[in-house]
Amino acid sequence: MNEKGTERRIASVFLPSLPVERWWNLQRRTGRAVPDDAAVVLSADGPHGPVVHDLNDAARSAGVRRGARVVDMRALCPALQVVPANPAEDATALARLMFWARRWGPFSATDGDDGLVIDTTGVAHLFGGEEALLTDMQTRLARAGLTARVALAPTWGAAWGLARYGADRPVCRDLTDLHPLPVAALRLSGDTLLLLRRLGLRRIGDLANIPRLFLMRRFARAPAWDNPLTRLDQAMGHLAEPLAAPDPPPDFVAEARLAEPVFDPADWLPGLVAELAAKMARQDRGCRRLCLSVFRVNGHRGDIRVATAAPTREARHLLRLFDGRLEGLDPGFGFDLIRLAAEATEPLATTQVGLDGKADAALHLSRLVDRLVARFGADAIVRPVPVESHLPERSEGRAEPMLADPPPAPRPDRPLRIFDPPEEVRVLYAVPEGPPALFVWRRQRIAVTRHAGPERIAPEWWRDSPGTRLRDYFRIEDASGRRLWLYREGLPGDGRGGMPRWFVHGVFA
Repeated sequence: MNEKGTERRIASVFLPSLPVERWWNLQRRTGRAVPDDAAVVLSADGPHGPVVHDLNDAARSAGVRRGARVVDMRALCPALQVVPANPAEDATALARLMFWARRWGPFSATDGDDGLVIDTTGVAHLFGGEEALLTDMQTRLARAGLTARVALAPTWGAAWGLARYGADRPVCRDLTDLHPLPVAALRLSGDTLLLLRRLGLRRIGDLANIPRLFLMRRFARAPAWDNPLTRLDQAMGHLAEPLAAPDPPPDFVAEARLAEPVFDPADWLPGLVAELAAKMARQDRGCRRLCLSVFRVNGHRGDIRVATAAPTREARHLLRLFDGRLEGLDPGFGFDLIRLAAEATEPLATTQVGLDGKADAALHLSRLVDRLVARFGADAIVRPVPVESHLPERSEGRAEPMLADPPPAPRPDRPLRIFDPPEEVRVLYAVPEGPPALFVWRRQRIAVTRHAGPERIAPEWWRDSPGTRLRDYFRIEDASGRRLWLYREGLPGDGRGGMPRWFVHGVFA
C-alpha cells in the first residue's frame, strides 16, 4: 500500500532481443534490410575472443547460443552474419524508451540493460483495466519493432520475475503466485543460483518454506542485491524497494568547463546563452524554461531557473532574465563547471518582420511578463484564465503567468471592467420590460437615453441556493455617452423575494 492507501501496481517490461531488434530496425529504415531467414548475431569482446552478444530467431534456430564464442558458432552455422554490437547506443535507446514509456505511468526507470519498470498505480482504468494496459504495452512496442514480455504485480521484484519466467501478460494480485517460479526469478547472480540448486532449492516456494536462520548463516556476507532472503522479501512486499525515476534529460545544453575555479559565472553566461540560442535556432525550437547550474569543487550544485511566457530563443532577452539572480549563488570554494540547459522547449519557426517595421505587441507583452516574474517571482504575477461558468463574476479566474494557454478573449457585448461585488442602484422612475429611465448611482442621477437587452442569465442550480433569483442584463447609455452594464435581479411575483433590485455590474470603456 502507498501512503494514500492504494495498492501499489508495478509493471515490468522485458525486452529480450533489444540489441538485435534495434539493429534490424535501423537497417530497415536505412534501406539495407536483410532477409528474415538470415542468421545474424551481434558480437562483443570476450575473454577468449568475440562472443555472441545477441542473436535473431534464424540464428537461434540454427543452434547458435548467446554467450558462445563466435568462431565456434561459425563452424556450426557457416552462413552466420556477424555484426559488432554497440552497447552504448543500446543503452541510449533504452533510456529514450524509458521516457517514452511514461505514457503508461508517471514514473519509469530502466531495469538493467534489457528492461523497464513503470509505476502504474491508479492509472489502469484509463486503459480499460490492467489486462488491457499490458496488451497496449505489448502492441505499441511491437509496432516499434520490439519484442516484449510484460507483467503487472504489487512489487518490482514480483513483476520482474513474472515478466521473465511467468505466463504471457500475467497480472499478479496474490504474491503467492510467485512460488511455482524458479529461483532465477529473484534477480540473483549465476553463482548464487548454482549454490541454491545444489541445496535443492529450485523454486521460490522452496526458498520461502525453508527456515530463514539456515539461509541467513549461509548468505551472511552476500551483498543485498545478491542475497536470496533480501530478494525474496522485496518480491513478497516485506521489504520496500523504491523506484528511482530520473528526470527527462534537457532538450539543449551548453557547458563551460573551467580549468580553474571561479566565483562568479556572469562572465561566462552570455556565451552560454548565445550557444544555447544557436542550437535551438538550428532545430527551430524556442525555450520555455531555462536552468543555470553551477557545480562547486566541493561536490555541491546550485540551480537558478527562469521561465518565459512564450517560447523564445533571443539571446539578449534570455540573458536579461538572470539579472539580479546570480548574487544568490553561494560560490563556496569556486565553480569549475557551469551548465545552461533548456529544460522545456516548443516549436518556434523563424518569423518575418512586418512591412511597417514594427515589432509584435504580443511579443513585447510576453517579454514584459518574463522580466516581472524574474524580478518579483511567479507568485506576484497572475493572468486571467477562463472558467466554465455563465455568471460573469465566475467566468474568469487567476493563474500563474507562465501557462501556455492564451488568456480568454473579451466578449464585445460585455465590459472589460466588472465590479465585484456589483453596486446596487436606487430606481427613481421604472419602465416595464426595460431598464429604469432614471436611477441614482454613486450619488448621481442618471437618465437612460439608449439601451440594449435584456440578456437573461439564470442561476447555476448546482451551485446556488434554491432562492437565488435570475438576472436580466441591459447595456445602457446616458446623455453624456457613458455606458454601463446594468442588471435586474429577480422578477415581480417570482416567489423568490420582494420587488426586483437593480445593480451596476460593469462599465464599458
